[in-house]
Amino acid sequence: MTSISDRVAGPSHVGAADEMVHALPAPILLSLPASGVRELRLDLFRGLALWLIFIDHVSPDVLTWFTIRSYGFSDAAEIFIFISGYTAAFVYGRAMFESGFEIATARVLRRVWQIYAAHVLLFAILVAEVSYVAIGLEKPFYAKEMEILNFLDQPGSAMVQALLLRYRPLNMDVLPLYIVLMLFLPLILKLIKWRADLTLAASVALYAAAWRYDLHLTAYPNGFWSFNPFAWQLLFVFGAWCALGGARRMSRFLSSPVTLWISFAYLLAAFCVTLTWYFPQLGYLMPHWLEQWMYPIDKTDLDVLRFAHFLALAVVALRFVPAGWPGLESRWLWPMILCGQRSLEIFCLGVALAFAGYFVLTEASAGLGLHFLVGICGILIMSAAAWLLSWYKHYVDKAGPRTKRAGGHAQMAGGGP
Repeated sequence: MTSISDRVAGPSHVGAADEMVHALPAPILLSLPASGVRELRLDLFRGLALWLIFIDHVSPDVLTWFTIRSYGFSDAAEIFIFISGYTAAFVYGRAMFESGFEIATARVLRRVWQIYAAHVLLFAILVAEVSYVAIGLEKPFYAKEMEILNFLDQPGSAMVQALLLRYRPLNMDVLPLYIVLMLFLPLILKLIKWRADLTLAASVALYAAAWRYDLHLTAYPNGFWSFNPFAWQLLFVFGAWCALGGARRMSRFLSSPVTLWISFAYLLAAFCVTLTWYFPQLGYLMPHWLEQWMYPIDKTDLDVLRFAHFLALAVVALRFVPAGWPGLESRWLWPMILCGQRSLEIFCLGVALAFAGYFVLTEASAGLGLHFLVGICGILIMSAAAWLLSWYKHYVDKAGPRTKRAGGHAQMAGGGP
C-alpha cells in the first residue's frame, strides 16, 4: 500500500516517468530530451541569467555595458521568470498527470516553502551585511542605498512585513514574485490541462487588466512591488504553456526565416533606441511621436516592448542553440550550466555577493580593472558553490536512503524550478 508521503515524494522508479514522456505533448521551443537526459539548454540560459543578474547588481554603472539590458528593452529577469515557468510546468505538470491534482499541489507547496525559506534566509544575511557596514563601519549611506532604514528604525514591524513579503531590501524582488507565481501554479496547470490556449488568453487578459485598472500589490512602508505579479504572470504562464505543448503548435512559426529576420530587425531597432539613452546627442534621430508612444518602458508592469524584446531574443537563441548543440558539452560553458542547475541557491548567493562587491567598488573608487576583477571573482565563487552543491548531491545524497529516487523529473527538465 502506497502512503501519502510516498506519493508526494514521487515515484521510486523511472518507468512511470518514461511512459509520461510519450504521454505528454512534445514541446518544440525547448524539446524534451531523451529519458533520463537533462535539458542542458534550460540550465545554460538560466545560469546565464543568474550571472547577468549578479553583474547588474554588483556594478550597475560599469559592467552592465556587458549585459543585455544595455542593448535592448529586456534584461535577465525575463529569462529567469520564463524558464522558471517552463521548468515548473514540466516538473509539476507531469506530477499532475501521474498522481493527480492533490499530490501535484502538495509538491508545489513544498517547493514554495523552500523558496520562501531561502528568501527569509537571504533577507537575514543581506540585512546583516548592510547593518554591519552602515553601523559597525559608520557608513549610513549604504543603509539608505539598500533600503533598510525602515528595518533599523522599526525592526519589529519591518520583520513582520518582510515575512509577509511586503518589505525587502534592494535587489530582493525576484523571489517574492517567484513565490506568488508558484503558489498559483497548480491552478495554472489545471487550466492548461483543461484548455491550454484559453488559459494563455486569460493570462493576456489579466495582463491587460493590470495595465488598464492599475492592479498591483503594495509594499512596506510605501509604494508597490517592483515586479507586479499581475503583469509578470504573463511571462510565467507563457513559459508553462510552451512547456506543455504550446511551443509544438508554434513550431512552424518559430522555424520560419521570416520570424528570424523580424526578430533581428526588432533587436536592431531596440539597440538603436537604447543608444539614445547613453548618447543624448543622438536623440534628434527619435521622432517625437515615437517617444511619446513608447516611453516609459516600464519594468514593474512588464511593458509589452520588454516582452517582445525577450521573444525576439528567444527566437534568435533557439536558432543558434538548437537541441543537441555541441557547445553544451564544452568545459567553458559547464560552470554556467552548473549554476543554472542550482538556481535557487546561486541566486541567493549572487545577491549577497553583489552587495559585498558593490561596497568594495564604491569604497575603492574603482576603475574598470577592479570592476572586472570583482565581477569575475563573484562569478567564480558562484560557479564553485554550484560545483560543490552538485558534488554533494551526486556523491553524498546518493549514498543515503534517497538512492531509489533516480531519474526524477527535475533532472530531465534541467534542475528544479
